[in-house]
Amino acid sequence: METPTCSTRPGRILVGVPATETSRAPVETYLAELSRALSGPRRRRADLMAEARDSLEDATEAFEAGGLSRWDAEQHAVADFGELDEVVPGYRAELGIAQGRRTALALCLVMLAQPIIWKEGLWAWNRDSGSPTAYTAFLNDLVMVIGMLTIVGSVLALLASGIGLRYPAVRDRATRAIAVFALLSGGAVSVVAIALSTSSALAERSGPDGIAVVLGFVLFPLLLVGRSARRCLRLA
Repeated sequence: METPTCSTRPGRILVGVPATETSRAPVETYLAELSRALSGPRRRRADLMAEARDSLEDATEAFEAGGLSRWDAEQHAVADFGELDEVVPGYRAELGIAQGRRTALALCLVMLAQPIIWKEGLWAWNRDSGSPTAYTAFLNDLVMVIGMLTIVGSVLALLASGIGLRYPAVRDRATRAIAVFALLSGGAVSVVAIALSTSSALAERSGPDGIAVVLGFVLFPLLLVGRSARRCLRLA
């Protein structure tokens, strides 16, 4: 007589199959598949997985109290929780919001540090050596304007990923909007910073130190912000 086989796909009831015939109980199988389907900030992801486990455990205990065996109770709990293709999008949206908040905060911190890093005469790489050329003055003004707009935008993004989540119109668009804003503003700042660091006036004033500072305090941090923004787009 052939041993009956069954599907362990989450959300389907597995009737009459003893727990000893499979390597993992229905709840553990479901949680493992859910975990594999999710990516994003580790802390928020761990919180969501803990919430899912608690919900499934509570449902399992309720079904057990109704007279079902542990195995059948877990099957019913998984079925009530929902198929993965129904559950995962909601979890991904939560992780996207968390990633967007992290991206906005990182962008804000990077931009707030720039006035201190480039304060004229404060550091060895930004020594004052006379009036800048018209081109350098234009680039300085441009980066100040872009930087200010970026700081304001990142603060608004933080609000959108916080109290703004109360409004469905904001919640549905926040992750993608934050990612696009971070990529565009970070790219603009990087281009102007490179132009400044390679301008003859700045090269004479700061030498190799100025280029190293641009790489270490502007381009590299903004590269990390861009990486975070791309993760937002994958979750949006």
